[in-house]
Amino acid sequence: QVQLVESGGGLVQAGGSLRLSCAASRNIFSIYAMGWYRQAPGKQRELVALLTSGSSTNYADSVKGRFTISRDNAKNTVYLQMNSLKPADTAVYYCNARYRQIDYWGQGTQVTVSS
Repeated sequence: QVQLVESGGGLVQAGGSLRLSCAASRNIFSIYAMGWYRQAPGKQRELVALLTSGSSTNYADSVKGRFTISRDNAKNTVYLQMNSLKPADTAVYYCNARYRQIDYWGQGTQVTVSS
């Protein structure tokens, strides 16, 4: 089992920045792909950023150039640096760890961007 705990959400004005953190209960980054997803009210959950075990990254078109996913292996923590935030980025953000058919999710952290 793996526990994922997100933190760092909050309320920010448009144009501002936030950094989300996802702490894993054990070192899994050499095997699991780590992702950040988000779900806005009335919408489906969508992939925002992905970091593979081989350190490749992938981003949703809507956040390219503004968001950066990274990890600290020593701290078992994955980050999502979010810059130039827009009201459309408002959502609950979830951390995900995936290996083949195995999926772990965090509890989510709310990000609200005011205009």
